[in-house]
This record gives sequence, structure tokens and C-alpha cells, in this order.
Amino acid sequence: MSRASKMTLLGTSLFAMTTVVFVHFQQKAEQQAMHEGVIRDMEQQRLKRERQADFDIQRELEAEYKKEQTVRDSTAEGSGGSGGSGR
Repeated sequence: MSRASKMTLLGTSLFAMTTVVFVHFQQKAEQQAMHEGVIRDMEQQRLKRERQADFDIQRELEAEYKKEQTVRDSTAEGSGGSGGSGR
């Protein structure tokens, strides 16, 4: 083989190996990012479930208190009263 063909073979071989190594590390980085995204999503779902459970408990307590107590809406009284404008 001539020197030029050996250099061409060496260059293309190095380029191919560099490409393979680059793609390997790129895939590992993407896999790690996807894994972190899954963990983040699972944590968000856990928080959402906890908040929903707290909300449900509060709604049940409100319903229980409304059964035991007379509750009236004070905001409705202020807007529906006499305006005093005299028209």
C-alpha cells in the first residue's frame, strides 16, 4: 500500500472510531437526562397525590362542619342589600 492510502485508511478509521465514541457518550447523556426527567415526573405526581389527599380531607371536614353548624354566606348579604341611591 502506498503512503497516501495508509494515511487515508488511518484517517477514516480514526474518524469512524471518534464517531462511535461520540455517539456512545451522547446516548449515555440522553439516557441520564431521560432518567432524571422520569424521577422528576414521579416526584411531581407524588406531590399532586399528597395535595389531592389533603384537599379531599379538607372538603370532608368542611362538609362535616357544615352539618354541625349553621353557616351563612356573608358576602351575599353585602351585595344584595338596599343601595340607598334613591332612584
